[in-house]
Amino acid sequence: MDYLKAFLLGGALCVIGQILIDKTKLTPARILVLYVVAGVVLGAVGLYQPLVDWGGAGATVPLTGFGNTLAKGVKEAVREDGILGAVTGGLKATAGGITAAVFFGLLAALLFKPKDKS
Repeated sequence: MDYLKAFLLGGALCVIGQILIDKTKLTPARILVLYVVAGVVLGAVGLYQPLVDWGGAGATVPLTGFGNTLAKGVKEAVREDGILGAVTGGLKATAGGITAAVFFGLLAALLFKPKDKS
């Protein structure tokens, strides 16, 4: 049942993104930023955690989950370190994901020959 919930929630987030691509003039990059910011805002006000509890990986893996992790990291760091935590908390909480993205991006660039679209 957990897999079904994750699929439904992750799929719903993808459907919303596809509708935004098809029905608005927003570029995919702006939609990605919108998803991260939505995750930060929903996480900051406590509305994202119920989605995580229900949908598991369907909520934590998409970009909204990254934004939620940023918000949680900032909250925890501010509680522990004061105002300095507002700057460092998000990076501490997401360091593993950022490192993996950079590493695998570099690996893909080394293994495959990049080409222009033209």
